[in-house]
Amino acid sequence: MNIIYAEYNMYHNSIDIHTSAGYMLRVDCGKAEEGLKTSPASQCALNTLAIDEPLEYAKLHLDGTMQMWVDAEDSFE
Repeated sequence: MNIIYAEYNMYHNSIDIHTSAGYMLRVDCGKAEEGLKTSPASQCALNTLAIDEPLEYAKLHLDGTMQMWVDAEDSFE
């Protein structure tokens, strides 16, 4: 599957990934962040990632490494 582009959808609070085969994968940000332990700073960084780098956000969720990314963001403070 070749990815054409990914974008943050503010109306559904999701990441929409469109493929060259005409498929769309929607990652629900609320479900992706459910159960994560975040600080206010890491939550802000996560929101920024979803908007500015939606494909990276989706990769973190699909790989199951979002909590590790959040923990790394918290360690910078």
